[in-house]
Amino acid sequence: VVFVPHGGGPWPFVDLGMPRAEVDGLTAYLRGVREVPRTPPKALLVVSAHWEEAVPTVMTSERPPMLYDYQGFPAETYRLTWPAPGQPQLAARVQELLAGAGIASATDARRGFDHGAFIPLKLTYPEAEIPTIQLSLKRGLDPAEHLAIGRALAPLRDEGVFIVASGMTFHNMRGFRDPRAVPVAEAFDAWLRQVTTLPEAARNEALTRWSEAPSARLAHPREEHLLPLMVAAGAAGADRASVAYQGTMMSMKLSAYHFG
Repeated sequence: VVFVPHGGGPWPFVDLGMPRAEVDGLTAYLRGVREVPRTPPKALLVVSAHWEEAVPTVMTSERPPMLYDYQGFPAETYRLTWPAPGQPQLAARVQELLAGAGIASATDARRGFDHGAFIPLKLTYPEAEIPTIQLSLKRGLDPAEHLAIGRALAPLRDEGVFIVASGMTFHNMRGFRDPRAVPVAEAFDAWLRQVTTLPEAARNEALTRWSEAPSARLAHPREEHLLPLMVAAGAAGADRASVAYQGTMMSMKLSAYHFG
């Protein structure tokens, strides 16, 4: 189980004026994520910050389309492809596990890969050879509910499924490129690094109360980019997290976490 920062829009494939070190650092990290599973995964389950539904919803298309859910970028970024096959059987298994935990769910046969999925995964699995599905967040963004969703999905880890939670540890659009936001990002990221690496009970208790953390609402005015971390932590169970990456994007502190 991993939580990865997916960056801003199609950042690896277009010049956004970011420092080269930032681009190279996050690119190298995401390319290395494929080495995390001890054996090649049978499938990927992605939980992206860029999909919310009334109940957790899973894509069921055998050939998911692309969803270019960013605006104002060069035309070539709307021709990017990542043609991984879907896997309806995995979607059904996800629904089965959620139902077993008393969590209602739904399916979406039209949903495509959003940029929270295809941008990082184009770097991690450029050949798009592994069957992949996405699972939405649940509207309301309740951290305890997303921890519970993750706990329900934990058996997938023993079934060869690599769970990839994709978000950001800092996501304040007004704060990017604002020097005054740098200490805000650093304060929240430091807190997150401390609590995410705690044992399970203490970690999950702290994550449910994330909004009480230093600079929490300045780092995340709206928490959709943080909630995938809750799903990852729930799926991790007793496995401790390690800080797998620390870097910056537009000068704002970012981190990634690997569980197990």
